[in-house]
Amino acid sequence: MRHRAGSIMAPILLVLLLLAGWELAVVVFDTPAYILPAPTAIVATFFAQFTTLLHHAVITLAEIVLGLALGALAGFALALAVLYSPLLDRALYPLIIASQMIPVFAIAPLLIVWMGFGLWPKATVAALIGFFPIVVNASDGLRAPNEASIELLRSMGASKGQILLKLRVPSSLPTLFAGLKVATTLCVVGATIGEWVGASRGLGYLMLQSNALLRVDLVFAAILMLSLLGLLLFGGLRIIESRALRWRRADRDVAS
Repeated sequence: MRHRAGSIMAPILLVLLLLAGWELAVVVFDTPAYILPAPTAIVATFFAQFTTLLHHAVITLAEIVLGLALGALAGFALALAVLYSPLLDRALYPLIIASQMIPVFAIAPLLIVWMGFGLWPKATVAALIGFFPIVVNASDGLRAPNEASIELLRSMGASKGQILLKLRVPSSLPTLFAGLKVATTLCVVGATIGEWVGASRGLGYLMLQSNALLRVDLVFAAILMLSLLGLLLFGGLRIIESRALRWRRADRDVAS
């Protein structure tokens, strides 16, 4: 219990220490608010503009969730494809890796031209950024079962589909959730980039507009709201993961 409390308090104390140093530096050096506002000013702006921030946050959240869903579907489908086809494994994997070398900023304007200024181009940018850790982790997880377990199921008459559902998918869940958690944070970045390139709503759009008006306090308030969205999604995924992996903890308890 003490260890758990310490693991929670340590990052909180570190953040409070950094914020106190930030506040002190702004006061001591008399830094203008349009260059670097104090944390207290940012928090005040956050609550004063909460309705506006929430309005834009709902749009960004929809883009993130849709992008994560698209990335997860594409990533798992590609993982299945390379699992069952050695030819596709050799052909697709280098292309998947090479796709990560392309700057997203180079693709985002094209997506805006092709798909317009709505929800889909931002979600697509998020999916393009987020699908890579999913496909890599899902591919590794689906290959995790040893050949002895696979041969045992085959000897019992199990089909490829049954082996997939009864053995490969359950075995892949830990690594798959690890990829999803990484992808969640990347999708937050991807949705924001999409809004920077072309949008009329969303937290990324609000950041650009506030920056143009030298409302740096509102820029930081939007960043704070974006961080809270990321933490909310990450925490929700952790809850889903813990429930999905109860079978794993039960197996460990039986083994011990």
